[in-house]
Amino acid sequence: MVKISKTEYDLEDIEIHWCPGCGNFSAMRVMKESLTELGIKPKDFVLVSGIGQAGKFPHFMKSQSYNGLHGRYLSAALGIKAANPELLVIAVSGDGCTYSEGGNHFLHTIRYNPDIVNIVHNNMVYGLTKGQASPTSQLGFKTKVQVFGVINEPFNAIAVAIALNASFVARAFVGDIETTKEILKKAINHKGYAFIDLLCPCVTFNRVNTFQWYKTNSYYIDNSHNSYDQEAAMKLALDTNKFALGVLYINLNRNTYEKNIRIYDNDKRPLYQRGLDKSKLDELLNTFR
Repeated sequence: MVKISKTEYDLEDIEIHWCPGCGNFSAMRVMKESLTELGIKPKDFVLVSGIGQAGKFPHFMKSQSYNGLHGRYLSAALGIKAANPELLVIAVSGDGCTYSEGGNHFLHTIRYNPDIVNIVHNNMVYGLTKGQASPTSQLGFKTKVQVFGVINEPFNAIAVAIALNASFVARAFVGDIETTKEILKKAINHKGYAFIDLLCPCVTFNRVNTFQWYKTNSYYIDNSHNSYDQEAAMKLALDTNKFALGVLYINLNRNTYEKNIRIYDNDKRPLYQRGLDKSKLDELLNTFR
């Protein structure tokens, strides 16, 4: 393992725009320390973000980065990984961007199974646009828009991912930095789509689901849980009285998207290293005439 500086991912002279106490500070620390401890350099890593407070990650840490459209960041992450499988690609956004505007992309990224890590900051509220309910807001949660309380069933992303046979499904809590780091490291080392639903409190617009609330309403699954048992994982996902933390499900029986598209079967070079054969391009274009 390559040893790199603890400040490798730090940016100087930046103003961080998150509220004091925001869970994103801990989430960014988790990411920086995990990458550093794994010996991954910024040049070998691409941070893809969506829109929202979590989507500001590329502004505040050193990396190669791509800021996608609202709800569409996962398609960019898939494309980057397909074009250069040598890169570590981590896609980060919030519960609104991923489960609402990006719900369709979330579903189909699970189906495609690209070798990326997808961290979804779940604070059960829209933190960027001043506190409307998000897809994961709890029933009865009141906002300036949902004045009589949320009436829609919260979106259970963990259950959906397990039902679609995702290759890695986990839930973590930013209030526990060390354990969350271990979960992220497992996700990075996993081959295939690794999904982490990250409980990450919004201290300004959600005064219900606080750090203490998440701590009280979550628990770590013990060693008796078989992460390769889809039915057992689904039981944990459907029990929403308390949120199960840890790696809930692993499926090693799926090829990655990069393997399935077969462009690396006979040539392992990333696409940018390959020359363009114009005759083959002309031949392809002529088939459409």
